[in-house]
Amino acid sequence: MSPRHHPSRPAPGGTGNPRDAVVTGLGFCLPGGAEPVFTAAQVWDIASRGRTVLGRDGSHYGSVHLTAGQFQERLPDIPEFFSRHYTDAHRYGLVSLVEACADAELDLAAGDLGEAALLVGRGSVDANVDSYLALLGIDPDSATTLDALEMFVAAEQAVSPSDVAVVQGALTRTIGPCFTVSCGCSSSAVQIGNARRLIATGETDLAVVTGVDVFNVGLIEKGQRLLRGAQHAYDGMDAAGMPDLLPSFDTLMRPYDRRADCINHGEGAATVILESREAAERRGAHLYGQVLAAAMTRDGLANPLSADDSGAQLVRAVRLCLGDRWRIEQVPYINGASDGGAAVTAMEANTVRALYGPGSTVLLSSQEGCFGHHGAASGCVGLALTLMMMEYGEVCPTANCEQPADGLSFDPVPGTRTRPLDFDHALSFNYQIGGVKHAMLLGGPDAT
Repeated sequence: MSPRHHPSRPAPGGTGNPRDAVVTGLGFCLPGGAEPVFTAAQVWDIASRGRTVLGRDGSHYGSVHLTAGQFQERLPDIPEFFSRHYTDAHRYGLVSLVEACADAELDLAAGDLGEAALLVGRGSVDANVDSYLALLGIDPDSATTLDALEMFVAAEQAVSPSDVAVVQGALTRTIGPCFTVSCGCSSSAVQIGNARRLIATGETDLAVVTGVDVFNVGLIEKGQRLLRGAQHAYDGMDAAGMPDLLPSFDTLMRPYDRRADCINHGEGAATVILESREAAERRGAHLYGQVLAAAMTRDGLANPLSADDSGAQLVRAVRLCLGDRWRIEQVPYINGASDGGAAVTAMEANTVRALYGPGSTVLLSSQEGCFGHHGAASGCVGLALTLMMMEYGEVCPTANCEQPADGLSFDPVPGTRTRPLDFDHALSFNYQIGGVKHAMLLGGPDAT
């Protein structure tokens, strides 16, 4: 069953503020095992069962495996002169955009996105490195005219973090705002907040937010060897604030589990369509839910690789979201962003304790173990899954959590089954190492 057809939730209409930011489309290009996953139903099938699509054969990384045929099927009209220079980040971001538009019943060919705001979140620049190095190494005096032109096109499309926004803008031919935010794993969450503000102020009626990242596995492995070598050579080094859990391909990530000892990465993209309630209801769009509020803070620490595991600034972000309009007691579920790291788990546990007090029964789960820690896409994936959970009335488990760690101030929903919960308000968390702590308050279509 698709979340679009939840039997207990009739289609809403005619309520709320005309400038509410409602979600009308979800699209993906995420790891799915042998094949990518593209639709909300496919993502739900994995997350609701706590499945992991990370390999279990000694290499735990979420690979998308998008074929040329799958890309061509969805985007048949892009000139090959441009598309042959696309990186994986371009391809994933374009596919998730097309899938989200199909889900929202928006027609790209008819110009439905001609005035849309296109907001992209990018954290990693790994996909850009080859294009950058190729341009750096070319000898302009010896290059043929054709080689020089090809190199110029490849470089202009791929050597900066604005890469995906450039090609999405060309595809949609939008004349609306089009820009990229780069703040690590908080990137698309921040852009969702920007989209909400653009809609609230009337600057746009339609905003498309895409988070996309691709990771260089060789670069991650090299970083692991460097840090392990340094720690081995100097056991007395002041490691305060250094990562306590390293990315790994050898063992499986287990957020909130007492055996958690690593982080697994995953690549891919997720796109969310947001519209003003007025515009969405005018065209009869399905409403997944709405973004009620968003806030971001920073820990204020001097160490650029550290985080305050007390959660003080995350608590502040949540309280900024709630303001005087909502109470924390209205929020029985939080979509966490734990990548398996002990510091993140401690921060979330301390945040919940400060917000809810002792003896909290709030449910907090993370689905990063399904697809891998996917960087900038995290905000869009977290929003999408949380709204689908509201629509189903079921909370997804924390993938790969079987033995919850001691001292948690929340129920991490361990195992492989959903937990029934009828709720209309939820929080979603995202974090950047040394940077933005982001909280979103999400609601059902008619939540007030």
